[in-house]
Amino acid sequence: MEKKMLLMLLLALDFHFGQSQEKKFKSSLDKDKQFVSNMIDKKYYANCQTARAIWNWAELGYQETKSSALLQESLKNEGFSVETGLADIPTSFVATYGSGSPVIGILAEFDALPGLSQDSVPMQKPLVNGGSGHGCGHNLFGTASISAAIALKYWLSQSKKGGTIKVYGTPAEEGGGGKVYMVRAGLFSGTDVVLHWHPSSANNASPESCLAVMSGIFRFYGISTHAAAAPEKGRSALDGVEAMNYMVNLMREHVPQESRIHYVITKGGLASNVVPDYAEVEYTVRHPDVKTTIELWERVVKAAEGATIGTGTTMKYEVSSGLYNLLANETLAKLMHANLEKVGGINYAPEEQVFAEEIQKTLKNPPPIHSVQKIMPYQMGYFPASTDVGDVSWVVPTVGLGIATWVAGTSAHSWQAVATNGMSIGFKGMQNAAKTLAMTAIDILSNPAIVEQAKAEMNKARGADFKYKSLIGDRKPPLDYRKGR
Repeated sequence: MEKKMLLMLLLALDFHFGQSQEKKFKSSLDKDKQFVSNMIDKKYYANCQTARAIWNWAELGYQETKSSALLQESLKNEGFSVETGLADIPTSFVATYGSGSPVIGILAEFDALPGLSQDSVPMQKPLVNGGSGHGCGHNLFGTASISAAIALKYWLSQSKKGGTIKVYGTPAEEGGGGKVYMVRAGLFSGTDVVLHWHPSSANNASPESCLAVMSGIFRFYGISTHAAAAPEKGRSALDGVEAMNYMVNLMREHVPQESRIHYVITKGGLASNVVPDYAEVEYTVRHPDVKTTIELWERVVKAAEGATIGTGTTMKYEVSSGLYNLLANETLAKLMHANLEKVGGINYAPEEQVFAEEIQKTLKNPPPIHSVQKIMPYQMGYFPASTDVGDVSWVVPTVGLGIATWVAGTSAHSWQAVATNGMSIGFKGMQNAAKTLAMTAIDILSNPAIVEQAKAEMNKARGADFKYKSLIGDRKPPLDYRKGR
């Protein structure tokens, strides 16, 4: 009886000790998270200046010379070592601080979009007709990412903890696939976890996937001749394109319903009385599963080959882009969601409320303005488009979130998004993103076991026989893909 009572007492003491240690650990974590949050608040005006400068420059993919240099300079000034011009991309960089593991990577984007020039006012007003603009908020993206990294640098320094922070400056997300070339070059080797975020019209840290994608140009070659005087001597390259399109459109009936196939004839001839000897068509194929995407692409190629037989033409094709779908990681997503709930949503000042109301007048059936104050419920999600973060997520456990930098109901790639990305509404969201990234990194740096759990989940999801192979083959980065836009 005495032995039993003694055992119960020891168990009770052990339980109490365990609880007190857990409370102490949580209390310590809370203090650490408050520390980085305060550091980010102190950098608010500097962050606004950085985000506004990148917004003003609005540099397109692979041409982000000033934007990349500004982010690099900010990191160098804070003691980060910076390598640049990686993976044959002049505007790419990796900035590193600390030593040992875990190694936490934070993605930073900074490219703009063509044709979206817009002033930071709540009515459509281009700054430069036909000019570029930050319609996806990458001016905020890159700024928040370096702000989180700098706050973590100070935390590592004052806490004397081990760990490494890497900021990946990733150019040309908008159609250029910059991260794919960086993954292919092995730049994420040795990184344990990758964190990222994206501007949005809502606050959401739920795990989500997206569509894998392959894109390319099909070039058809024929024989030119006078379309009336000697049509029998010609072979129309445009006929080849149209025959391919017809067969692919028939193919749509026999593909998985989640598939997306779209095309545009980029060159089809110059005069109706001349049989065109050259024509080209651009195709994009998407599906939630990367293997199915590859299979669909191969069927599109077969349609192009068949078109040449029927039209007496020849064809060459080039894969211009290929991205994996996002591999969700719930181990990390639960952490990020909990931290987002700590940070909270966006509260508008009176002048921001007026700005938001004016923006909403230009939107169709927008949700309530105050929805940006809320955090979306945690649930598995799906993003019906594509991102080059997908490739990263297949080689390193990756987690991301969306933050309301736009007025509720605003779409990406719109003038409304550009407007808020250049003023205080966007800047407030940027700060919340930086805090959530930094706080999630602290969870991981304070408990390295999380890394092993996240890696185990990733390995299970991608399969035991998985070996990363880029969908773009040995193609060089298309550094001029936006030139002239």
